[in-house]
Amino acid sequence: MKVIITGVTGMVGEGVMNACLNHPDITKVLIIGRRPYGMQHPKLVELVHANLYDLTPIAAQLSGYDACYFCLGTTSVGKDEAEFTKTTHDLTISFAKTLVNVNPNMTFTYISGVGTDSTEKGKTMWARVKGKTENDLLKMGFKQAFMFRPGYLHPTIGLKNTLSYYKYITWIFPIVKTLAPNYASTLNDLGLAMINVTKGGYSKPIIEVKDINALAKTV
Repeated sequence: MKVIITGVTGMVGEGVMNACLNHPDITKVLIIGRRPYGMQHPKLVELVHANLYDLTPIAAQLSGYDACYFCLGTTSVGKDEAEFTKTTHDLTISFAKTLVNVNPNMTFTYISGVGTDSTEKGKTMWARVKGKTENDLLKMGFKQAFMFRPGYLHPTIGLKNTLSYYKYITWIFPIVKTLAPNYASTLNDLGLAMINVTKGGYSKPIIEVKDINALAKTV
C-alpha cells in the first residue's frame, strides 16, 4: 500500500509514520507538512507545502495512494471557536476534498480524540468542532473513512517529537493499561490499527481506544 501522512512533525504523526515505515505491506509513505521533517528512508517521500488549505499546486502528486492518515492537529487552548474551527475543521475538510477528488478509492483516517461530540451541540468547544469535522468527513465519499479517538498514547522509544513532559508520566502506562485498558494504547498500535483498517475495513466508522487495541492485533 501507498499512504499519505500529515502531522509528522508532531508526536502522533511521527509515531504513525514510524509504524508505516516498518510495516512490510507499506511500500511508499508520502509525508506532507508546512516544514520539513528531514529524514531519509527508502520508502519515504516528503512534500513541503506552506498552504495546507489549498493543495491545488501539488494535487497531481497526490494521486495513486491507498490511504491518508491525517494526524495534523492543534490545541484549542487560547483559541476561540472561530479560530479553532478554521485550524481544525476547515483545514481538514479542505485537505480531504482534494484527496477525494484524486483518490476516490482512498481510505481516510482522522485523529480526533476521546470525548469528541458527534452531536455538535455539547458544552465543550473543541469536542463540538472535532465532532463536526468527523461528521463532514464521513459524508465526503471516500471508499472508507474512519474517525480515530485515542486516549493516552504511549510514545515510541527513540522518536524525536515525543512531548517533553512524557518523560515524567510514561511510568503510568502499565498501570493504566491494567486498570483502564480502554483508555490507553501505544503510538505503534495506533499506526498498526490504521494500516489494518485500511486493509480489512471495520464494522463501524468511529474507532475508540478499545477498537484501536483490537485492530492493532489484526493480522
